[in-house]
Amino acid sequence: MSHQDNAVTLGEWANIAIAKHTRKILKYESKVIQDKDPEDLHQMRVGMRRLRSAIAGFAVALDLPKTVNEKIIAKIGRSLGKLRDLDVLLAALANNYRPLLPKGEQKSLDKAIKALNKQRKEELKQVRATLNSKLYLNLQHGLRDWLEQPKYQTIADCSIYPVLPDLLLPQISQLLLHPGWLVGVKLEEGIIKLPEILSKEEIEQLLEQKEILLHDLRKQAKKNRYNLELFAQFYNDSYGYYVKQIEQIQEVLGEIQDCYVLREVLEKVLDSSIRRKMPQLATQLTETRYQKWQEWLVLQKEFFDDKTRQELRQTIQKPLLPTDTNSF
Repeated sequence: MSHQDNAVTLGEWANIAIAKHTRKILKYESKVIQDKDPEDLHQMRVGMRRLRSAIAGFAVALDLPKTVNEKIIAKIGRSLGKLRDLDVLLAALANNYRPLLPKGEQKSLDKAIKALNKQRKEELKQVRATLNSKLYLNLQHGLRDWLEQPKYQTIADCSIYPVLPDLLLPQISQLLLHPGWLVGVKLEEGIIKLPEILSKEEIEQLLEQKEILLHDLRKQAKKNRYNLELFAQFYNDSYGYYVKQIEQIQEVLGEIQDCYVLREVLEKVLDSSIRRKMPQLATQLTETRYQKWQEWLVLQKEFFDDKTRQELRQTIQKPLLPTDTNSF
């Protein structure tokens, strides 16, 4: 019988989560330094994100060393993230966009890809330096020491089941109250009026104006998704559905944001506007944003619905007890 089979308290489940994500980080550390497969970097970055979510989600129960905290993990994660973002961008340019472009634009894109590969080499140096830095090594040692002799706050001895709603509902409130939901929405006497059908030009203008706000909503959705996934085993299928929908919010808004990042990076590398230098690519990016906006409208409508919001709250308030499931 595993440690997880016997786990009941907040502290025990916190230990399981932190141990799991620490193992993943350490597993891929040397592979990232070797840089043989971009997937290794992706997996280590996921491990860092999950670890950060676990520490945030169980914060009330933990007594961690000073070398282990969200801020430090985020800083290391940003270094990995810059390299990972370049990998994703290079793959998208080479595999998704280049084959669709005329030869003239392919030449311009090849020039940009060459410059980005050079930039990637510099980012790889930074990642290797980060993984050999005192900050990272202290984090690593702090995690190992804590896992050998874990320390907790008093509440860690409480059963996890009755306190789960108190942990999760404040996070859901932050997501549902985010101002990004109101992009394109009209308020009339307190009543929300969802966006009417907009032209591509109107959508482009709206997205240009609200890019930062929507990107921030995406980050909030991602944070919520990771924290909710941390406790998925304690809930039913309805909970899993909402986790998937929040993941969809993250992905759709992320793909809109990716178009702006791609444009910004290419214009910097080519020292020219994409619309002038690569009009076909500019058209494709506009079309992608338009399609993703249509997907976003469906999610926006769903999460504005009173029934959806009420069901999400009620679902979180009813975790499954050990007698309700074979997962424990």
